[in-house]
Formats: sequence, C-alpha cells, structure tokens
Amino acid sequence: MIRWINKQKYILFLTVLFVVSLLLNEVIPHHFLTFTIMTLLTLCAGFHIFKKAIMDIRYKIIGIDLLVTIAVVAAFIIGDYFEAAAVTYLFTLGHVLEKGSLEKTRSALKSLMNLKPKVARRIENKIENMISLSEVNVSDILLVKQGEMIPTDGIIMDGQGQLDEQIMTGESMPVDKTKDDSLFGATLLLSGYLFMKVTHVGEDTSLSKIIHMVEEAQDQKAKTQKFMEVFASYYTPLIVLLSIVLLIVTKDMRLAITMLVIACPGALVIATPVSYVSGIGNAAKKGILFKGGDSIERLAKGKVMFFDKTGTLTKGKPEVKVIKTYDHDENDLLRIAATAEMYSEHPLGQAIVDEAKRRGIHLQDEHLNTTFVIGKGLTFEYNEATYKIGNHKLYDHIMDERVNKDIDYLESSGYTTLIMSQDERILGLIGLMDGLRDHAKDVMNKLDRLGIKERIMLTGDQAKVAHLISKELEMTKTYASLLPEDKAKIIKSYQGKELSIFVGDGINDAVALSYADASIAMGGLGKDLAMETADVVLLGEDITKLSDAIKISRKVRSNMIQNIVFALVVVAILMVGVVFEKVSMSLGMFVHEVSVLAVLMNAIRLLRYDLGGLKNETFKSQSVHQVSPHL
Repeated sequence: MIRWINKQKYILFLTVLFVVSLLLNEVIPHHFLTFTIMTLLTLCAGFHIFKKAIMDIRYKIIGIDLLVTIAVVAAFIIGDYFEAAAVTYLFTLGHVLEKGSLEKTRSALKSLMNLKPKVARRIENKIENMISLSEVNVSDILLVKQGEMIPTDGIIMDGQGQLDEQIMTGESMPVDKTKDDSLFGATLLLSGYLFMKVTHVGEDTSLSKIIHMVEEAQDQKAKTQKFMEVFASYYTPLIVLLSIVLLIVTKDMRLAITMLVIACPGALVIATPVSYVSGIGNAAKKGILFKGGDSIERLAKGKVMFFDKTGTLTKGKPEVKVIKTYDHDENDLLRIAATAEMYSEHPLGQAIVDEAKRRGIHLQDEHLNTTFVIGKGLTFEYNEATYKIGNHKLYDHIMDERVNKDIDYLESSGYTTLIMSQDERILGLIGLMDGLRDHAKDVMNKLDRLGIKERIMLTGDQAKVAHLISKELEMTKTYASLLPEDKAKIIKSYQGKELSIFVGDGINDAVALSYADASIAMGGLGKDLAMETADVVLLGEDITKLSDAIKISRKVRSNMIQNIVFALVVVAILMVGVVFEKVSMSLGMFVHEVSVLAVLMNAIRLLRYDLGGLKNETFKSQSVHQVSPHL
C-alpha cells in the first residue's frame, strides 16, 4: 500500500504522463514515442488494477477491476492506446483520491495511554514509597496530593478533596469527595489530599475499559458496501456476455471490442470519489473535516441527533451567571471576590476573576492573608475586615431566611452557588453555571429546519443542570448522570430504527462516538481521542459548523447521485448506439470523454458551494440565562 505522501507523487507522475499522452495523441498520434508514453502510462496506472483483477478471478470475484482490465486489453487489440491509458489513469485517480480521504490512524489511542500516571505513592507501614504504576496491586493504599492525578481506580479511605472528573464523566464542575467515595484513575485532584485503596489495576480500570470499548466499536463498525462494488458484480459479467453475444451474432470482432471499450464506465468510476473529494475540500476550508465518503453519506442520512452537554453544547467551564447582593454594590462585591481569587487555580475562582475582567473592574495585587478551606471555600482579610466566600458548608448557620430562600432557589435551578460575607454579614450570592456555547440555540433552530426533529442530550452532569440546559435548547429528551458506557447503550438502543448522529468532544464521549451511525467531534486541545474516533471533526469551538456539516454532507450526497445517474444514462445510450451500429468508436470515445468532463465539472461545483443560511444571518446575541426576577 502506497503511503499518502507517496500517493501524491504517484498521481502527479501519472498526471504528467496523461497530459503528455494527450498532446502527443493530437500532434503525432501514430508515432512510436506516442505509443511508448501511452503504454508506460497504462502500465504504471494499471498495475494495481490488473493485479486486483487477477486476484479477483482467483477468488471468483467479478468486479470493476476485471472489466477495466478487459477493456484495456481490448483497446490495445484494436489499437486505441490513448483510450487504454485514459481508462487506467481515471480509474486509478478516483481510487487513490478516495483511499487517501478514507485513511485513518489510531495514534490517539496510544496518546490516551499517556494520560495514565507513571508513578504512585504507596503507603507501607506508614512509610511513603514512590513506585511505578505497574507495581500497584489491588488493595494497596496510595497517597494522592493536591495537583496530582489519581493513579488508578479506587476508594477513599481517608481525607477529602475536590476532583476534576470531566475527562471521565463529563461533569463540568469540580466534585467534592470524601471517605468511601469512589475514584477514577487519570482524574485530577484539584485540592486536598486522599488516602485511597486500590480496587482495579491495569486493563480492569475505567480508562482501560473505555480504550477497549472504543477499539471494539471501531472494529465492529462495518464499512458500507460501496455502490460501485455491488454494481460491478452485475455490470461486468453482463457487458462481457453482451460482447460475446455481439461477436457470435454479428461475427464482427471490432464491434464486440468496441462494446467492451465504450461500456467501460469511466465517468461512473469517478462519479462517487470526485464528489466526495470536492465536498471534503470545501468543508476543510470551513474547518470541517470529513473522514471519507462513508462519513459524508452516513451524516447526510442521519435523522436522530444525540448531544453530549459539557464542552459540546456548553463551553465546558463555569461562568458567573447571577449576582444577588444584599445592601451592597454588585461590582464592589465582585471586585473584592476577584481580588481574593486572583491566584486561585480553582475553576470557580477563575470564573469570578474572568467576570470581573469582562466588566472592566480593576484588580489590584494585594496580600490578603488568605486561608483555603478544602471543599468549602476560603477566608481572607481585606481592609481590616474578615471575608468569606464559599458554599453553604463554609457557614455553620445562616440566620437570614431571605438569604436561605435565595440560596435554595439558585441551587434548585442548577446553579453552583457561592456565598460571600463580611464579618459574618451576608453581602451577596454568586451563581455559576457552565455557559452555553455562543449561538447554540440558533444552531438547534437550524437543525430543526434541516429536518432533525429528534435531539437528545446525553450527559454525565447532574439532572437539574442537564434539564435546565435541555429546556433552553428545546431538546426532545435528556438523560443525565451517565457514564460513558451508559451513553453507548442508549445510542445502541436506537440502532435499526433511524440513523443516529452523536456530537461530543471529550474522552468520555469516545465510546458513544464509535457506536453512533455517524459521529461528530468538536475539535480542541486534549480531545485527540474524540477527534480520532469521530467520522467528522469540527475544528475550533464554533458550534455553527455543526449545521454546516449536515448541509455539506447532504449537498455532496445529492451531487454524487447526480453523477451516478448521469454516468449510467450516458453508458446506456452509448451501448444501445453500439448495438444498433449508430455509435462509432470515435464518436463513442468523444461522448465518453465529454461525460467524464461533465462529471468532474459537476463535482467541482461543490468547491464553490456557498453554505448561506447561518453564515449570512445576523445572530441575536444570546442573553445570559437568568433566574426569576424575585431575586
């Protein structure tokens, strides 16, 4: 198999020979040089075709390769060397372009293995020893410190902390964990410390199972049998039989050979790949990468669309959505809170700083004598006053019923709620939530107009947050608190009914991406596995490319069908003309080449295809979702 970089040189070499052959055929058609160049092109372009035809015969397979081989030999017999060269060149060009676009690597699966920590801190007889991960055994006691990754699956024996589990569950917010809670290997401990008991190692860990499921799903995803292969199994023997019948009836060898040559479906051979390659080229300019013709066809046929939430419909990080103050200026509260969180690596603290900067609030670098309280928040000294900012666990009791009512409302609405106080007096509440991607609602409306009426959210996030997002985006159904294998099971339950499309972005989405009939990955750093597994990759974070990808896939499929129908009609007309001796070899070759050119020109239109629609609409800026005005 020629590697893609070598294939490019190979096609360039053949193209040069083809152009030279074309010129020589016009200038000195019967010269020895012309014969030599055309023969060289035929052999170089047709080597793999002839080899495949011989192998097909050995295994009793009748395909297009055999017909092309017969047609080339026949063309040489009657002295039409240029037609032989042209047929092999066009066939090889289409084949190489198609194969080049379909090639995939699985290197991301290897890079995923690098997510696993290389070492672990094992505790033996109260002594800490740094060991290789391969030395860790079930029931070992390990110590994990702040900023370190969980070495393997286990259960917390002592300690507490906040973990970033988005890589496994899709949960956008840090998760508080304490004694007896379970841990996933390769997740990150944001704060605190943990003593954990190992429950699974090696291939039994959650991460390893995800890798295995992705590999298995990719292997089980059978390729769609190409139309050309099915067509050729009937078409080739029919043409050979028809040529033999013509020879027996007319006793005219040239007529029989003319039938073989003219019936060779040059335009039909390239009808599918040129449409796909043109569409892929157009999409690539727009930041949409299709992984071949099968990907385009499956996406074009999709009727049910599944969505991951975190990082796909949402930005994957918390944002300040609501600030409620009690007799205190809102911007001043935000300024003080952001000043305290300036050097925090916690996602919630970063969200507060980002909101202050967005509002143009000036932040000064001040020493605040800050004390972090794991899993609760922080306290700090500022202007001779003691401030607190954190969740309700940071406060023993809040006396004000109005404040309690507002906290309950925010939390029941799906907001992560931080409480800020000065010397025990509550100053205000800050509600945070993973924000929707820009234009997410507009894209849902666009999908609805494209006929994708059933849109289902699958997320590892908590139910109240999921349903809030689902309601805003008008999803048909929502499934929350899911693990990666749960997403895959739900998608598999739809198989055999309607073609499904799954849109995701993270490692926890890789299994679902593999099991869907068609899959789309939102691109970005740290998302290699999702990008590797998916049929279509949207580069960058622009969700409007989702509806664009659907539109392009449908346009390409329509263009491909036009090419196939046109090529079949032309071949049928030529064959009828040959049978009734109305089509000569020269006329047939002329029509044949014109049909090839027509198919190419029709496909090239895809390169200039303007999406229109979303790209030309003026998006309404999406307002930040707010809770009830009673706050």
